[in-house]
Amino acid sequence: MGFAYRRVLGLSLAAAVMLGATGAPVLAFSLKDLKPHGGVTRARTMPIQGIDVSYWQGDIDWRKVHDAGVQFAFIKATEGGDYLDPKFLDNWYAAKKAGVARGAYHFIYWCRPASEQALWFVLNVPQDPEALPPVLDLEWNHQSKTCPGKISRKLALKKIKIILDAMEVHTGKRPIIYTDPAFHRDVLRGAFRSYHFWLRSVAAEPDDIYGRRSWAFWQFTTTGKVPGIGGKVDRNIYNGTRSDWDRVLKWLEASR
Repeated sequence: MGFAYRRVLGLSLAAAVMLGATGAPVLAFSLKDLKPHGGVTRARTMPIQGIDVSYWQGDIDWRKVHDAGVQFAFIKATEGGDYLDPKFLDNWYAAKKAGVARGAYHFIYWCRPASEQALWFVLNVPQDPEALPPVLDLEWNHQSKTCPGKISRKLALKKIKIILDAMEVHTGKRPIIYTDPAFHRDVLRGAFRSYHFWLRSVAAEPDDIYGRRSWAFWQFTTTGKVPGIGGKVDRNIYNGTRSDWDRVLKWLEASR
């Protein structure tokens, strides 16, 4: 992962329209929100729209997803050291075939050794130079039946770095860190400044919640409605213009 990638993903927000195949500006009216929040209105008009999915979304018609204006997807791959999302490989290959840029994400489990989790991700996520960088999903697992507790900040940072390093070696790209306000406050504030972040903020702009933390992706709702997906889906935006995004895709293509 070189400077060009960091520079391209770090470019600032701009235009409020999506460019169609002809280059003419069109709004993505087919992308909706079942419970729209006024605090994230700007996200719904950003030029590069995306989603994140897991088996909870069931069977996905990726062609319809693509045609609706979805440009990228983060797809759940692994969790802990022994769970593979049942829909991961289906989504992984179908999204690419439909022309949706995609990356795989791992959901960390604080009770499991980091080395085991890193190996599990490596064993289950195909190496694809054209894929988006991998994502490490960092949250407290408060809803887990087997591992609901928290660990110290020092130990958490150590575990995170082990998995990030393994992801980077496996994919050839510096991973993206996904997090929510609580975990960022408890562990990540001021840490991992050389990594790009994907931030959850469903009621306000990320800058209002995370302060001066720079970010590349924003998860702005969990109640999205997208053609090709039967139920609700998380929606996201990329922090840049159409031209910025095209440079990201060209960088991926050149890395083959």
